[in-house]
Amino acid sequence: MNKRSFVGKAGLLLTCGLLTAVVVSAASFPAVALGGLVAKAGAETFAAMPSTLVQQSAPQVTRVFASDGKTPLAVLYDEFRSDVPISQISQNMQNAIVAAEDHKFYEHNGVDVKGIARAFVNNSQGGSQQGASTLTMQYVRMAQAYGAKTPQEAIDATKDSPERKVAEMKYALQVEKDLDKKEILRRYLNLAPYGNGAYGVYAGSQVYFNKSPKNLTIAEAALLAGMVKAPSAFDPTTKTGYPQALDRRNYIIDNMVALKQITQAEGDAAKKTKLKRTANRPGNGCTSVSVNNWGFFCDYFYRWWMEQKTFGANAYERERQLKTGGYRVVTSLDIKAQTAARKEITKKIDDDNKNAVLIAGIEPGTGHVKSLAANRKFKLDDGTNPKSSNPQARKAGARASYPNTTNPIITGGGDINGYQAGSVFKMFTMVAALENGYDLGHSITSGSTYKSSYPIARGAPASCPGTTFYCPSNSSPNEKGTFNMWTGFGRSVNTYFVPLQEQVGAEKVIDVAKRFGMTFRSSNERELVDTPEAAHNFGAFTLGVTTSTPLDIANAYATLAGDGMFCAPTPIKQITASDGSKVNAGQPSCRRVTDADVARKALDAARCPVGDRAQLGNCAGSTEPNAHRTIDHPVFGKTGTTDADKTASLVVGSRSMVVAGYMVNPDWAAHTDRMRHNIINPVVYRTLADYMEGAEYQEFKKPGE
Repeated sequence: MNKRSFVGKAGLLLTCGLLTAVVVSAASFPAVALGGLVAKAGAETFAAMPSTLVQQSAPQVTRVFASDGKTPLAVLYDEFRSDVPISQISQNMQNAIVAAEDHKFYEHNGVDVKGIARAFVNNSQGGSQQGASTLTMQYVRMAQAYGAKTPQEAIDATKDSPERKVAEMKYALQVEKDLDKKEILRRYLNLAPYGNGAYGVYAGSQVYFNKSPKNLTIAEAALLAGMVKAPSAFDPTTKTGYPQALDRRNYIIDNMVALKQITQAEGDAAKKTKLKRTANRPGNGCTSVSVNNWGFFCDYFYRWWMEQKTFGANAYERERQLKTGGYRVVTSLDIKAQTAARKEITKKIDDDNKNAVLIAGIEPGTGHVKSLAANRKFKLDDGTNPKSSNPQARKAGARASYPNTTNPIITGGGDINGYQAGSVFKMFTMVAALENGYDLGHSITSGSTYKSSYPIARGAPASCPGTTFYCPSNSSPNEKGTFNMWTGFGRSVNTYFVPLQEQVGAEKVIDVAKRFGMTFRSSNERELVDTPEAAHNFGAFTLGVTTSTPLDIANAYATLAGDGMFCAPTPIKQITASDGSKVNAGQPSCRRVTDADVARKALDAARCPVGDRAQLGNCAGSTEPNAHRTIDHPVFGKTGTTDADKTASLVVGSRSMVVAGYMVNPDWAAHTDRMRHNIINPVVYRTLADYMEGAEYQEFKKPGE
């Protein structure tokens, strides 16, 4: 034996002796014993080490549910873990982990003196490495790793050194004073890793057996307990790990018999149980959502969360809270509304159609988003999407957004500014007129084309020939005469609403739109509406030439049904923190944006386009009479079409829900297809009809009621 080897082994033996002494002493006077160890070991930092372990919560899964609070929508996590009480962990599992890791767990005070001495002697003599860590010491190690604030702290908490072992012993002794054995066991089992993305006994039970840990059998518990030591090496789903997992499971079962935790017969039966070779890795995030295309709603919830300062000062903090905080989120997603939307979409258009049908449903008076659906799969493009229909994008190699996309095509955000919606914007002009003293009977006589005073470039398609004035026309040359707000809105007469906007002031119309939630996401549009001077000359605004989304329009019209109260859209009904406390975020946030009587008057005229009867006047025509016939409840709304039918839209609402739908090409605004109202309209009004089936008949209020 060379001198260096001898010195090294002697040092280990000395350390072993010191550690043993400290534990023996600690049983009677731990402070004195630990002080002696520090003096002999020369660990200057040891004295400064707190005697109480700072125990941080390990990352927990956040669970997201539909509005019934029962139907799962998504799980989001960094580590798939969900703590459970000891009462929800089978006695088999509690026994198995003791049989696997620490036979004297219920006898020692946190440190196994003889085990440590034996391990140091064995390791110093070149035998197979032994750790001698008790379950309590292992718990300390895991807790320190999870409480680490820097990568180096995490490394220090798990590195194999005498210093780390001494620290674990000190903390373990204190933990045993502070907690009873069952609580230590609970914390250990909820922290331990089980491989295949499972952290904690709940996750392990789900991933390998798809059951609750309270129902684990002897064989199942022994397998999970065996994996804690080395999850990768004892992974039964791999070719090399399977035989090792089987041997270790059986070894633990034998230990359980030896410890009299189970009978020999129970052990023999457990060892005959066939070992599964598969694991059910849990889905994570919105792309794992498959039910009724709920991924679009999940993504809307995620984007909403990422904007909330309640959950952190920046995006990093908010996402970390979402994926580690163990929240229980009950969303506003209404299963009936969402199912209806998806069903009606599927009837009219395929998911692999380049044109998209986009549906949003919202509740008046709360802003609760009840449905978001499209003829798309919320999924990352896996290479099956065709090339983009946009020639420039296709030339650059870009793929289309169908059938798979994770873009927020229904709600906007990121690169999605929205789409031109057409005449649904006329509602803002009507509200502005009512606010400024005009009544519903205000009449304007016009032809099929109207020469306005709004400036436009000479030679532009919408200019009057040979002039620099904006000249809108109606969809039909025969659409001319004298109209009021009921008839003009019901038949969507452009040559009524452009002069009405002139009389009121386009800047006032745009102000209504802003109050009703229009956000103008593109910089070009913001330049047109940011100042009253610029807005005053925006002649085409009333015809819906700026971009919006179905959610924008659904909520704007919901403001009418809410008696002039604008409620910020929210995907949340209730958020509960991991400690059971309620989080004050996502609750309805409403403000008055117009007088209640103004909203009721505008809504009365808005009954005309969808075939309902106005209470205050006469409609004399509609653009979608089938809406009221199908829904068979009081309804209001509006159709919308842009130039050359590049977009088709419809919004229909009751007092319970407002549904807006667009038919668009999300990849290329300048496409040459004609969007068809016989596709988008039935999807929208049948979605509302399905939702309203069996609902109480509720009439809209009249002004002054």
